[in-house]
Amino acid sequence: MFSNLKKGLLATTMMVSASVAAQTAMAEDMVALLLPENVNPRWEQQDAAAFLRTMAAIAPDVRVEVFNANNDTSVQQRQAEQALTQGAKVLVVIPIDGESSAIIADTAAEEGIPTIAYDRMINSKNTSFWVQADLEGMGYDQAMHVINNTADGDTLVMLKGSPTDPNAAVIHNGQLRALTPLYESGARVMGYENWTEGWDPAIARRSMDQALTLLNNGVQGVVSSNDGNAGAAIAAMEEQGMAGTVPVSGLDCTIQAQQLMLLGKQTQCGWRPLEDMAAAAAQVAVRLTNGEDFSDLAPQTVENGVGASVAYVPVGSYSAVGVDGVAYVIANDASITKEMVCQGEAAETTFCK
Repeated sequence: MFSNLKKGLLATTMMVSASVAAQTAMAEDMVALLLPENVNPRWEQQDAAAFLRTMAAIAPDVRVEVFNANNDTSVQQRQAEQALTQGAKVLVVIPIDGESSAIIADTAAEEGIPTIAYDRMINSKNTSFWVQADLEGMGYDQAMHVINNTADGDTLVMLKGSPTDPNAAVIHNGQLRALTPLYESGARVMGYENWTEGWDPAIARRSMDQALTLLNNGVQGVVSSNDGNAGAAIAAMEEQGMAGTVPVSGLDCTIQAQQLMLLGKQTQCGWRPLEDMAAAAAQVAVRLTNGEDFSDLAPQTVENGVGASVAYVPVGSYSAVGVDGVAYVIANDASITKEMVCQGEAAETTFCK
């Protein structure tokens, strides 16, 4: 459910003066979108697609160049330099590493080019803007879902995110807010936990295999920080005949995750309106391209890891559970259709028929 902290401000702010901004953007203007990797399909299939759609709608004369660093921080830095050489007026960066990506924002600032942090914060004094949902709250929702579907004394596995992604720690903190009291009382047992370098599902799969071996398959719940980890955990449990008997949380509500939810194998995913995130980033990018103030679009600020005050727009979130959750996401996510979800084994479910 949406909480008061998660409502977001986009409905009343993001389309302000869009047409004016589009008219004033110069034909030679370019904005660069730097993606972190292609292991998780959301970056290219959802976030980049949504950003491109929004930019085409509000600033059709601004060219958008999309780069993907494939989880290599040095490649992302080189891509940023390439974008600056090509004349980018704004960098929109989803950093691989919140710390090392500061080099990108600092280098851009030396050339007078602003940097937007999309989804993940960039810990630089030169970060101009950040858009994100309440990830701590989403982590809490993940844990509460697993808690509510397990019993006293049950053993849990925690598949955490990438240790270099600042969001991963925030999500985990939310999970611990719900779970720590239960761990301390013995109401739940933390059987195994591990970070997932680069959010790589192959690493999450190895972690889940290790957990099942260590615990002799005695796992009653999986607190997974994203859908890639969830899918890996489910694949490992499938081999043990356990898939569909254990609650598994996730994040992003990818097509695969929704299919697994329809099959009863993944039971929860946290969803954010990526169209709203893209709209926020695009609106601010166009303002920055034109050298215009954007404070009316981002009236809030947050402090990043180096103590810099960064303009911020929060977006809403939703804890999608089961078939009803899938229906909600499809109804509210412009990047996903029922036809896309109802493929393969999922096509045989009641929801899809």
